Amino acid sequence: MTQYGFYFDSSRCTGCKTCELACKDYNDLGADILMRKIIDFEGGAWNKGADGTWTTEAFGYSVSAGCNHCDNPACAMNCPTGAMVKDADTGLVSSNPEVCIGCGTCVQSCPYEVPKLDTAKSQCVKCDGCKDRVLAGGKPMCVDACPLHALDFGKIEDLRSRYGSVSDIDPLPDSSLTGPNLVVKLTQAAEGAGSKGGFVANPLEVA
Repeated sequence: MTQYGFYFDSSRCTGCKTCELACKDYNDLGADILMRKIIDFEGGAWNKGADGTWTTEAFGYSVSAGCNHCDNPACAMNCPTGAMVKDADTGLVSSNPEVCIGCGTCVQSCPYEVPKLDTAKSQCVKCDGCKDRVLAGGKPMCVDACPLHALDFGKIEDLRSRYGSVSDIDPLPDSSLTGPNLVVKLTQAAEGAGSKGGFVANPLEVA
């Protein structure tokens, strides 16, 4: 099976939300549904020196987060109706609206909080990696829309060969949980950020 995945370069991301808005527009999503979201992560502390002066270790960066089309997708593994399916040809995970009953089990199961419940349709929706665009030889809308080229998409083995094998960045959950098909380049601010008491600075935007 070919497995597609995403690459995210946190050193390039400025948090402009162009990827987020392009995804919403392309998928005609309501105001309260995000398939890709920008998480602002901040932290650090002030330290007083022996001479009475203060220095800061403050940091902040943005993370463009979406579905990682995991090797072991919790949404698909826990869906009671089989509506969440990992495609055998692309490895992309999508929801079948004809089977989904809107129970929200996938929403509760995904550690990345990717699936969303569309209350108007009583169905769960999620990123399918813009499968139609991919099969036509293109890339997901979020990737093409990013003005700083902070996102890339392709066969995961090609991405790892080109960019490395790092899959973790705070505040995303540990990659060992689901085996995300995600490669990350860490900005300097993101190195060891979690150990410095970081926090999500825009919780209402990404809830």
